[in-house]
Amino acid sequence: MPGMTMERMPEGPPATAPVTGDPDAAHRALRVQMLATEHWSLLATRSLSWNESFSRAGMFLSLLSGSVVALALVAQATSFGDAFAIFALLLLPVVLFVGVATFLRLVEINNEDYVWVLGMNRLRRAYLEVDPDLARHFITGTAEDPASVMLTYGTHAGGSNFGHGLITTPTTIAFVDAMIAAVLASIALIQLSKMPMAPVAVVGVLVFLGAIVVLEAIGYRSSSHAHAVKTIQEGQAAAEHGR
Repeated sequence: MPGMTMERMPEGPPATAPVTGDPDAAHRALRVQMLATEHWSLLATRSLSWNESFSRAGMFLSLLSGSVVALALVAQATSFGDAFAIFALLLLPVVLFVGVATFLRLVEINNEDYVWVLGMNRLRRAYLEVDPDLARHFITGTAEDPASVMLTYGTHAGGSNFGHGLITTPTTIAFVDAMIAAVLASIALIQLSKMPMAPVAVVGVLVFLGAIVVLEAIGYRSSSHAHAVKTIQEGQAAAEHGR
């Protein structure tokens, strides 16, 4: 699950290229203008995705913070009695639902962002087809292979995709969701079975690890589908070329 780069969105669409008397030059200028317009459109779309990602994560963490404060106040008022357990069992499932929904949407946003980055790399390659001398000015990727996409994201050469995946926003939310699931399971187990704390803690750890595995498996599968877009597009292009 790739993270988001901080490439800034331009203030507006690129200026119209001047028309010259040379038909070839005018065609090249029009081609560059069309490529730049599409590039600007992708940047604008990515900016909207970033804003949604930050808003969704912030909304969930604000809900979690408010819930923790509410639980603390109820615990103080009830001395961690049955009323506290009932309140927690009613509140935490709602928080967990919002957290899982946030995780799934963030995974979708990251997948969409991967596709936009793939498109911008393709546009930079088109720029180089127009003027190969521009290659020395590009510090981001100009191809569609994973290494070039990671270069556009700003990941250093030779960086681990696994390590990068552990520090993305969806993974962070996944860990928080797993913690909520573990706490919820522990409280429910105490209320239903009156087990001592030691085995309950073991169950909580197992629930935490299981939730992490499930959420990361969902994220990995979703990301794999997004990364397959290039293969699908190449197949479609080959089919169109064969007609």
